[in-house]
Amino acid sequence: VQLQASGGGLVQTGDSLRLSCATSGRSFSTSAMGWFRQGPGKEREFAAGINWSGVRPAYADSVKGRFTISKGAGNTLHLQMNDLKLEDTAIYFCAGSRLSDTTTYKDEYDFWGQGTEVTVSS
Repeated sequence: VQLQASGGGLVQTGDSLRLSCATSGRSFSTSAMGWFRQGPGKEREFAAGINWSGVRPAYADSVKGRFTISKGAGNTLHLQMNDLKLEDTAIYFCAGSRLSDTTTYKDEYDFWGQGTEVTVSS
């Protein structure tokens, strides 16, 4: 099972980025999926999650109103990030859960991608 995150880069505050996660080796059509991030010197934290059908998203308070998670065709996952802030600088990981319902708990995700780096500068 592979999850491949892409779309990271170096941007300035206020810019936007769209992250994508391509999956293979397993269908995630009935699985919740999510994005986590790990900033410099910090633990990996939940950023956004979505249920199997893509209709129940959840967001960390720090990204609510700026980030949008969505499930795309072909077992893909996206994260639209708008109005990026310095504190959004992190490596972003996509993950797939064994559960169907949206979950914010890292331990409920069994499948992880390698991460894509987002750096926001002023």
